[in-house]
Amino acid sequence: MSSEETEYHSNDFEWDELRERIENDPTLNYHFLPFTPQSSSPSSLDTQSWNHFHARHSTGKFFKERRYLFKEFPELASCEKNSKLLEVGCGNGSTALPILRCKENILVFACDCSTEALDRATEVIHASTVVSARSRFRPFCWDFSTCRFPKWLMCDSCYETSLHKQNASLSDIDNCERDSTGITSLKKSECCIGGMDFVTLIFTLSAVPLHRMSAAVAECFSVLKPGGLLFFRDYGLYDMTMLRFEADQKVGFREYKRSDGTRSYFFSLDIARDLFIGAGFIEVELEYCCVKSVNRRKQKTMHRVWVHGKFQKPM
Repeated sequence: MSSEETEYHSNDFEWDELRERIENDPTLNYHFLPFTPQSSSPSSLDTQSWNHFHARHSTGKFFKERRYLFKEFPELASCEKNSKLLEVGCGNGSTALPILRCKENILVFACDCSTEALDRATEVIHASTVVSARSRFRPFCWDFSTCRFPKWLMCDSCYETSLHKQNASLSDIDNCERDSTGITSLKKSECCIGGMDFVTLIFTLSAVPLHRMSAAVAECFSVLKPGGLLFFRDYGLYDMTMLRFEADQKVGFREYKRSDGTRSYFFSLDIARDLFIGAGFIEVELEYCCVKSVNRRKQKTMHRVWVHGKFQKPM
């Protein structure tokens, strides 16, 4: 294991101690003041802002490949042959690529609201040396915060009878084909691909407006097979990034808007728990990941906080 992986996963400090220090700092009081909306909240992800974001970071250097996935979510390493995974908010492919590299028989469906992100992800996957990566990577454009996932993932009939279904094989997946819009569809002989074994929400839900999060999580629940797992990783309350926002960047309760128009929410364990259990999930793991990193050039210590979660659809 690399030193980078070890540092990323270690718990370098106690979250409660950080919370006490932050809440007792008068210069940061504006983070905890009541928020009064000045205008109506957006009903979906700001697709245009995310397109511009990914266009600016088209080289991919902004994102590091998430090699920690198999350490944090070992179920991926031990998954059955021909398992299907849906990555929601795939960005530039930094999650999909290590999964495709380490599991030769897994099929990765990946969606994002940004066509720029999908282009970057496709380029990254196609440029890799991973055997059969192209055929096992299925990107499609989708805003899961406002639209129900397409029926070819899990149709209503199969959703109702999914308790009796076995894992689909890759021969079933071969019935998938791309339509003129680039979205994967099915041949007329098949109704859907039977649902997902895994769903990943890695630094995605925080970009969804708070009032849309419950519906978005429910959509993830709907496309999982019974017993399927959702892996969650996102910004935690009092993360360094949150504290850098100025008072005029607040757009809601623990919600902030960056200068480029993209948004970010910072989760507490209670809020994350309520969202996933409210959608029907069973909590398997939920904790803060607290990492202290040092910018050697600036001699500055940074306290990073992420929420790590693992949730299961009941059998």
